[in-house]
Amino acid sequence: MDADSDVALDILITNVVCVFRTRCHLNLRKIALEGANVIYKRDVGKVLMKLRKPRITATIWSSGKIICTGATSEEEAKFGARRLARSLQKLGFQVIFTDFKVVNVLAVCNMPFEIRLPEFTKNNRPHASYEPELHPAVCYRIKSLRATLQIFSTGSITVTVLKRKYTLPTPLDSEQNFGSRLVVLHWVPQHSCERQRRPNQSQTTATKRAQRKGCCYCCGTDLPVCV
Repeated sequence: MDADSDVALDILITNVVCVFRTRCHLNLRKIALEGANVIYKRDVGKVLMKLRKPRITATIWSSGKIICTGATSEEEAKFGARRLARSLQKLGFQVIFTDFKVVNVLAVCNMPFEIRLPEFTKNNRPHASYEPELHPAVCYRIKSLRATLQIFSTGSITVTVLKRKYTLPTPLDSEQNFGSRLVVLHWVPQHSCERQRRPNQSQTTATKRAQRKGCCYCCGTDLPVCV
């Protein structure tokens, strides 16, 4: 298969995690006694509330912070969060829907070919890391997108993206832009090899100098904070 060929990928968003605040104190015992479809976990100090439409699960703390999981789009997550806030208002709480934001997005897709993980990791260092003793997938990080990809040898890819300032792309944009980028990134030729280069002498010297000063060479922060 040619790396430059256009391949239609079916990218499926399976989970959108969002968080919002109510700006009021929530009595968890009252929610557990009067609310519907709730599970009160007193030992950890939180209540789980489930909605059917949309199908989401909310984790409620007494401080007013609520995390919603299970939505498949940003619009569905916001609609479910507002419906949950309305349910709390019906229980007698002075809820104000504020500070809503999407914190995590999980998507999956399948490549039409298999991936040779050792060769792929060797050709994409330092972005890719592969520990077959710990996990059967390659962990590929894209810092510009704040995304982490779990790549399996069967061609299955799980994409986890942290919160961004822009809205989620449409399915058409995801298939044309993001999907084509995945094909270019994860296509492995039949015969590929790369000689391992020795680390740069100046970089090694700078790393040792940074360790003597007690700071990290990559970000310049203190080593206990960076680790």
